[in-house]
Amino acid sequence: MKQRYFIMKKLIFTATILLSCLILRKADAQVRIHLGININSQPEWGPVGYDHAEYYYMPDIDSYYDIPNHQYVYYENNVWIHNRYLPQRYGNFDRYHSYKVVINQRNPWERDDQIRGRYYNYRGRRDQIVIRDSREERYRDHWRDDNRDDYENRGNDHGDHHDNGNHGGNGHGRGHGHEHGDDN
Repeated sequence: MKQRYFIMKKLIFTATILLSCLILRKADAQVRIHLGININSQPEWGPVGYDHAEYYYMPDIDSYYDIPNHQYVYYENNVWIHNRYLPQRYGNFDRYHSYKVVINQRNPWERDDQIRGRYYNYRGRRDQIVIRDSREERYRDHWRDDNRDDYENRGNDHGDHHDNGNHGGNGHGRGHGHEHGDDN
């Protein structure tokens, strides 16, 4: 009887360890997928040089773009607004030729004072190549005209269309942006 109890206890212990290993392995794989390459999720107006980007900070308008959710995050009436489109006040903002800073920290707008202070001097820079203008092989899915994001596909008949028509040229300069990791 003691021997049977000992064997059963050993089997339960072994099964528990195996199950724990499988759960940890699955969680690790999910983390790797989450932190993996997301080039195809990045908009074609995003900066080149990043296999993974969660957010762009746009110093010209002190706003963010949430890449996984395809939403802009901007401050309005003392709250951060999440919206697929920028408000009318940014009607002249040119996503293709403005500078974007890659930020891979959760909810960067919660540290907007720090981020704005750190990247304020990037305002007005126009020397960053965007994905659309790159011919690197890793951006090949962005080369097709039918792969433009919803924002650009909105026609001029919409009152709140914000693309000022400057998106049809070549890249301007060689800038790649700066990644802001978990160093704050």
